[in-house]
Amino acid sequence: MTDADDPLGPHRSRLMGLAYRMLSSRAEAEDVLQDAYLRFSGAKHVDNAEAFLVTTVTRLCLDRLKSARARREIYVGPWLPEPVFDAGALSPHAATELADDLSFALLLTLERLTPVERAAFLLHDVFGAPFADVAHTLERSEEACRQIASRARRAVREGHPRRDTDPAARTRLLAAFADAIASG
Repeated sequence: MTDADDPLGPHRSRLMGLAYRMLSSRAEAEDVLQDAYLRFSGAKHVDNAEAFLVTTVTRLCLDRLKSARARREIYVGPWLPEPVFDAGALSPHAATELADDLSFALLLTLERLTPVERAAFLLHDVFGAPFADVAHTLERSEEACRQIASRARRAVREGHPRRDTDPAARTRLLAAFADAIASG
């Protein structure tokens, strides 16, 4: 399939970034994009393709995060997000180190947030969506979305731990993160 044939074409990169940042897994993000494509192609009439796709991807991610919470409860060992590597213009070694460090740090930061906080934070603060659009996507009032985003910013800034982790799990997670950085 060429870019011209891809119905998600001009939106694919943004949608993938949104799904990946919400789910912390490239494979799950790709699955969500596939599901969004199926819903988009089955829709009878869409006035604004980008708005439809962003809303669909966000809601699919929220659904997966809700079910993921149950799956992670039976996961053995500390759960770590899956970093993505994008070399760009840096040397291969430098690009790998930078992408690894930044991607992993962002994912760990986002893990501090509830699924709805993560969605509001990403949609508004990262992707620049107005609160009216965030409210429509999350099916909440605009004021509620402002509060949710504010709580998310505060949690990110103050480094609040994820609500469902215990101190021992946080210690193991931080040790694994330090080992990952040290080993390159």
